[in-house]
Amino acid sequence: MTETQPSSTPPRHAGRRTIILAAIAVLVVAGAAGVYGIGGLQRNAGDPTCRPAVALAQQLKPLARGEVAAVTMASAPLKLPDLVFQDGAGQPKKLSDFRGKTLLVNLWATWCVPCRKEMPALDNLQGKLGGKDFEVVAINIDTRDPAKPKKFLDDEKLTRLSYFTDASARVFQDLKSVGRALGMPTSVLVDGKGCEIATIAGPAEWDSEDALALVRASLTR
Repeated sequence: MTETQPSSTPPRHAGRRTIILAAIAVLVVAGAAGVYGIGGLQRNAGDPTCRPAVALAQQLKPLARGEVAAVTMASAPLKLPDLVFQDGAGQPKKLSDFRGKTLLVNLWATWCVPCRKEMPALDNLQGKLGGKDFEVVAINIDTRDPAKPKKFLDDEKLTRLSYFTDASARVFQDLKSVGRALGMPTSVLVDGKGCEIATIAGPAEWDSEDALALVRASLTR
């Protein structure tokens, strides 16, 4: 049976339709919560603690130029997953261990040619700006021959970067799950609360004046 125009529907029918539609809406939300979890729904809405990071990203946008022109500034609140990896002594580390510091989180591997070329610039960036307020957290994801990345760093005399590793490469999958690891290398500028400020897929000259200006500004605003 086809419905007539809304004006001809008796008020009690309109009220019944409203109740039915409301019930359907509740079921849809409940179903989404079942599939994604309440936390998933909240993440889709954006983490409110990360709104200042988005505001900062917009202020920094004019600095995404020259050698860091490929950097994409955060446009929605995003807290990164609490990445789990190991330090050079084999001790477990988490991204949350660095809370309070601005970080450049970088994923690299020895089989990735652009990664290897980028590492000296990351080492220089750590040497120039690393300290109590900032750190380059470069996480190696080689899944075979754990001695190879350490040998690479030694051979290239890259001594200012701390060595971090995840032989399972789970950190890549975790970043990929939030759309922040589409290839190698990947770098994410993260504020002291673990919120994304900016991301770049691919290498950058991190010790260039353009990059230094961007990172410095992220620390002082």
